[in-house]
Amino acid sequence: MATLTAIESLLRDQRGAPPIEKWHPELSGDIDIVITSDGRWIHEGGEIKRHKLVNLFASILRREKDGEYYLVTPVEKWRITVEDLPLQIIDFEVSELAEGRRIAVKTNVDMWLELGTVHPLKVVTDEATQEPKPAVVLEHGLEARINRACFYKLVELAECIDGQLVLKVGSENFELGRI
Repeated sequence: MATLTAIESLLRDQRGAPPIEKWHPELSGDIDIVITSDGRWIHEGGEIKRHKLVNLFASILRREKDGEYYLVTPVEKWRITVEDLPLQIIDFEVSELAEGRRIAVKTNVDMWLELGTVHPLKVVTDEATQEPKPAVVLEHGLEARINRACFYKLVELAECIDGQLVLKVGSENFELGRI
């Protein structure tokens, strides 16, 4: 269980993101980068293993209204392939306060976000397997898949309300699934 000060420090001490919402270059083409469903970045068949390089690419990634993912700079825009969601939630910290619970989640590119109105948690059910597919909504049209271990820990924090698992975070209630 983290303290409120620790969560605020995680959120505050991040480096600022590039202003990609202001960049609107013409499409430069497709680039052979695939983000796999388990969060690995593949370029021309080989995994990008340099974490700092993946973090850099993730900082200029956005999903546009056409449903496609792009790496964007002020002068270039390259379409990439994403198998599921481009980022993963790999950890989280919880702080219990008198006014409610706060949860900060960490992505696989070292970004911390606070669950709530700006970054809601959503769960859809896979029609074929009936398994839950939890995600957190990010900026720039992106979402991050919550990994299985984190999701199970969040389920442990939830309570059953009318047959539904509900995670209460601050003034928000996030439905995790039916029991």
